[in-house]
Amino acid sequence: MHAAPLSDAATSTARHARSTYEKQMIKSLATMVGFNTVADKKIAFENNPEHAGFKKFLRQEAERLGFDFKDHGYVVVIGMGQGKERVGVITHGDVQPVDPAKWKQSPFKLDTTSEPGRLIGRGTEDDKGPIATALYAMKAIKDRKLALSKRIELYVYMAEESDWAPLEAFLKNHEPPQVNITLDAEYPVVTAEKGYGSLTVKLPHWVQVENAAGPVLGSFAGGFFGSQIPEDASAVIDQATPELEAQIRARAAAQKGMRYQYDWQGSTLKIKARGVSAHSSKPEDGVNAISMLADALNVRSWQGTSAANMVSFLNETIGTGIYGEKFGKAAYRDSFMGPMTVAPTVLKQSNEGLELNINLRRPRGKTADELKAEFQQAFDGWNAARGAKASLNMYVGDPWIQEKAPQIPTLLNVFAHYTGIKDAQPVSIGGGTNSRLFPNAVSFGPGMPGQVYTGHSEHEFITHKQLMLNLEMYTAVLVELAR
Repeated sequence: MHAAPLSDAATSTARHARSTYEKQMIKSLATMVGFNTVADKKIAFENNPEHAGFKKFLRQEAERLGFDFKDHGYVVVIGMGQGKERVGVITHGDVQPVDPAKWKQSPFKLDTTSEPGRLIGRGTEDDKGPIATALYAMKAIKDRKLALSKRIELYVYMAEESDWAPLEAFLKNHEPPQVNITLDAEYPVVTAEKGYGSLTVKLPHWVQVENAAGPVLGSFAGGFFGSQIPEDASAVIDQATPELEAQIRARAAAQKGMRYQYDWQGSTLKIKARGVSAHSSKPEDGVNAISMLADALNVRSWQGTSAANMVSFLNETIGTGIYGEKFGKAAYRDSFMGPMTVAPTVLKQSNEGLELNINLRRPRGKTADELKAEFQQAFDGWNAARGAKASLNMYVGDPWIQEKAPQIPTLLNVFAHYTGIKDAQPVSIGGGTNSRLFPNAVSFGPGMPGQVYTGHSEHEFITHKQLMLNLEMYTAVLVELAR
């Protein structure tokens, strides 16, 4: 497909946006990053001062830039222009949890100096950077007084990372725009998203080794939250020996991207594993500390504790792969959407025992019931052979695909014009965005294909170069779609 030339109105307005609003856009992003908009289970959304402060800033910014603003609680809509036909820009203002100890500066302060060329902070890529970019793309269009036939509306949802129910409820009584782009994924155009799923494995409290003569795996834990590839994991071995440590060290040394720390307290060996965090929809971008530590411990047959059973489960049904190849017959792939990914993300003690969360991202090709049956069969086989008395709970969501959105050629043309990539085609991703809730919606950025997506990681950033490129592309796209 040959890219159609962009209009002069689109390219000249995009140049105006880039030359005029760089500093204001970054200042706006810095203010947004300053609000800790992580969902807090202890504070109701409507009473959360961080969320309220963020929305207040958006109102002030919208009014200062000359836009109308409507606050619908969980959803705010910032609009420009008139017309029965509307173009929607879908974003979210909430962010994922953080471990502040892993950031050079506060994750809620935009860091522009630690790594030249990068804007570091929670939300810079997912999804406050796109909000700031969209606002100033709209401002540039307003400056030029272009004769648009369609109204532009920027939607900011405040619970995308934690709870989609309020947005679904809002859309039952709100008529969304006829055409929508979501700024929450990657380029060139995302027309398919894998289905989200989770497996929860629970092992009852179990200790049968009070008088054991050999090493005992007393505990095993790791991970931070369910949609992050875990960067940290730990294990405690009682009655350990230097020989056992040497065996574990040797096995761990063969792993790539992992770091280990070994500490002794008497005959107790504590092991800390450090991998690389990533968005759980892209496990290939991370190094899974839970899987790798289980593999490092696989130097003997551990028995007698729930931690021992968990190491057995991880090594026998998941291993260090990311596609579920060891999980019975579950593994599969689609020619367009790619393979299902299977990633342990959180391992922790609960009131019921030891609990493991496994994150799934699955393509089309199997029904949810077929996949559940395959997981159950493999789990039951392991459980019976091990005698672990474990339980398995499953949620398996459906994949989504949008192939007929009318704006796809325009988006590809804009992407080709500004990147020089002429043969770009729609892509599928592992993550799930709010695209699937809006009519004729597809995702357009903010991440470039082939680049590591840093949202959900403990090193989230967007480059200055990418932010400015996004500003040009979003401006041009909105001009072309709203003309």
